[in-house]
Amino acid sequence: MSRPTSPHRITRESARAALWFWPSVWAGVAVVVTLLLLVVRPGPSGWRWPGGQESAGVLLQVVASSVMAATTVTFSLTVVALQLSSQQFSPRLLREFARDRVTQAVLGILLATFVSALTCVLGIGGTRLPVFALALVFVLGIASAGALIAFVGHIVRSLRIDSLMRAVHGETAAMISATYPPRTDGRPGAGSDGLPDDRRDPSRSLPDRVPELDLRARRTGFVRRIDTEALTRAARRDDVVVQLRVMPGDHVTLGAPIARMWFRSRPADPWDVVERALEIGYERTMEQDIAYGFRQLTDIGVKAVSPAINDPVTAVHAIGYCADLLVRLEGVVIRDRRVQDGTGVLRLVVPDRDRRYWLDLVCGPLRRYGSDEPIVLGALLRMLRDCAASTQDPLDGEELLRQADLVLEQASTTLAAVDLEELADRHRRVGAAVRGDLDAAYDDRAGETRSV
Repeated sequence: MSRPTSPHRITRESARAALWFWPSVWAGVAVVVTLLLLVVRPGPSGWRWPGGQESAGVLLQVVASSVMAATTVTFSLTVVALQLSSQQFSPRLLREFARDRVTQAVLGILLATFVSALTCVLGIGGTRLPVFALALVFVLGIASAGALIAFVGHIVRSLRIDSLMRAVHGETAAMISATYPPRTDGRPGAGSDGLPDDRRDPSRSLPDRVPELDLRARRTGFVRRIDTEALTRAARRDDVVVQLRVMPGDHVTLGAPIARMWFRSRPADPWDVVERALEIGYERTMEQDIAYGFRQLTDIGVKAVSPAINDPVTAVHAIGYCADLLVRLEGVVIRDRRVQDGTGVLRLVVPDRDRRYWLDLVCGPLRRYGSDEPIVLGALLRMLRDCAASTQDPLDGEELLRQADLVLEQASTTLAAVDLEELADRHRRVGAAVRGDLDAAYDDRAGETRSV
């Protein structure tokens, strides 16, 4: 019986999210290159180092000590950024700082310069100096100074909440485009229509009726990634059909059902077919989890309307980014996926979200925590109006009206009559957009239904 794969295995996403990984790689490369250059020592008629052995030693000492001080400043700024991000925005944004390529590149340059200077100390003895190794340390020292200046400017920009939200929005939007095909036939883009039979009983793809087996989780955590290609190959190899019951972002506990399998001949280890393609860990990632991008944006909005922060405008901006993502989802096909092998036999059914899930994910927490703030509730209704103006599915329109009713119902009774009247007007505009009357949905006196 095979053992579950380790949740701590290094993947492309985990390597990118590890602040130490790429700086360590850069440092290792610097050591190797410096050792190779130490062997190259030009003769009397070749390149010479100005100043002799004493000046070379001073250079290495100055570079090593200065770079270590710069590294300390860089780490201090990074820690401050992480603390501010966690307290004021969302603790789920910490991973984005660790994944930041500029931060990793700056730390890589500084660490590479430091280890290169220390390594070069080993070769400055003798009558002929390692000119090329010293030149490398000199160039890296100049690069470190430039990297430190660039990092200070970058961290200032990164601490702006709009920059954080734009980064999360950009990655989530790119993931939507890469995950779902565009909707070009005018048909509904959400739900599991088109495959009810296979969703109820994917074993119909096999000629004979076959036994059914429920597979349960052998560890606890979040589903991070599903390798559909590997799972399809394994299913074809064992001649089985697999229906997943989880998707990226779902939390599973030990013993929870995660898949259903149909087979003619029971595999020796049925779980082995699934476990190698299902990555489960204790932390969510953005690799395939679109919902995690929505969660980060809504966390920012919820934190912004908290009494400790009291910044409803930031919450409105977060809702605006969510609105764009929801409109993008209106233009793609979101259905349970059926994956066939090379012979055309169905091997895998992968579930997906529906429209209510995405709308609840955004509207639910923000309407509850922002019930006393008409600006936030009005922004939610404006978001629903924009989604209604883009939808082509009557069922989506019904769900948008349901969400608008919940927002209006959540409004606090302590709000002024004028605020409640304005929210009721926004609610009517959502209904007009659902009916296709965009003039009634968007025409206003002075643009007040679009401004913040």
